[in-house]
Amino acid sequence: MTKTSVPITVFARTTSSPAHTHRVIVPIDLAQVFKPWGPFPGVAEVRDQTGTWDRPGMSRQTWFTDGSKADERLTEIAEGHGFAYELSGFTNVLAKLVSGVRGEWSFLPDGSGTSIRWTYDFRPLPGRRWIVAGPFKPLWASYMRAALTRMVTVVQETPDGIMEA
Repeated sequence: MTKTSVPITVFARTTSSPAHTHRVIVPIDLAQVFKPWGPFPGVAEVRDQTGTWDRPGMSRQTWFTDGSKADERLTEIAEGHGFAYELSGFTNVLAKLVSGVRGEWSFLPDGSGTSIRWTYDFRPLPGRRWIVAGPFKPLWASYMRAALTRMVTVVQETPDGIMEA
C-alpha cells in the first residue's frame, strides 16, 4: 500500500481449514460468486487465461455483465496461506478513477476453521482519491462482502480434495 492508495478490507470465517479454503478460493469460478450488486456489475466470464491459476505470472481477462473488462495477473502465491494479484486495463468507470488495483487474500488458522482477510488496494488517479476513499469505499466494501459470503458458501460446500474449476 502506498500513502495515496485506498485499501478496502473485508473479513469472513469458514469452518474449513486454511489449506482447503486456499485450494477452493484461488481458482474459484468468478462468475459464480461475483454477482451484480448495487451500481457494480457481476463477472460474466473469464477469457484468455494463460494457464492454471496457481502460480505467479498467470494472466486472464475478467469480463463483466455490463460488457466491460479488466486485465488480471497473479503476482504471488503462498500455498495454503494466501495469494495476490493485480487488476488493470479497466474499460468501465474504474478506468476514470484508478490506475490499478492490488488484491490480496490471507487464510489464517482460527480455532477449527479459517479467518479470511481480503483487501483491494486501489491506486487512484490524480485528483480522484477523494471519490475512491469517500463515496466509493463503502459501496465497494459491501460488494466485496456479498462476494465473500458466496465464496465461504462454496468453500464449505466443496468436499476436501475437490477444487472448483
